[in-house]
Amino acid sequence: MSLSKLAAKSTFIALLALGLNACSGHDPVPESECGKVVSHAQKVLGAMAPSAGELMGQCKSASDSERGCVLAATKKGQLAQCL
Repeated sequence: MSLSKLAAKSTFIALLALGLNACSGHDPVPESECGKVVSHAQKVLGAMAPSAGELMGQCKSASDSERGCVLAATKKGQLAQCL
């Protein structure tokens, strides 16, 4: 794995650790919508996005509110506040 890809994954995981800060106002999204959530997260993160499998695992373990926050995010910084 290249150093830049490792750094991107590490950055994303660190951002996920920030916790739920600004996501309480979003509509909840059920686990059954994880495919949509993962696609959106990959679009927002671009080259920094972890693998779809990793994102799917994170989505399934997230709360409905956290998934809703991810779908509402349009920038990496907003996405970082979701999980």
